[in-house]
Amino acid sequence: MHILWTILIGFIAGLLARAVLPGNNSMGFILTVVLGIAGSLVATYAGQALGLYAAGGAAGFIASVVGAAVLLVVWHLVTR
Repeated sequence: MHILWTILIGFIAGLLARAVLPGNNSMGFILTVVLGIAGSLVATYAGQALGLYAAGGAAGFIASVVGAAVLLVVWHLVTR
């Protein structure tokens, strides 16, 4: 059940990260969501593995948005 919750948070985090990032967001909805989910998964499990926060904490959502934003920036840099 935890993985489903992380995917749902990743969906929301991807949309928030795309809204926060400035510039031309020419990629589609599906790619935004996939990168958001990947950023959420990486940020959630990396933060828990490093002991930065516990599972289900508010910092997990913030880290998910930051992780999704980082992946979106990397994607924009790679595709240019």
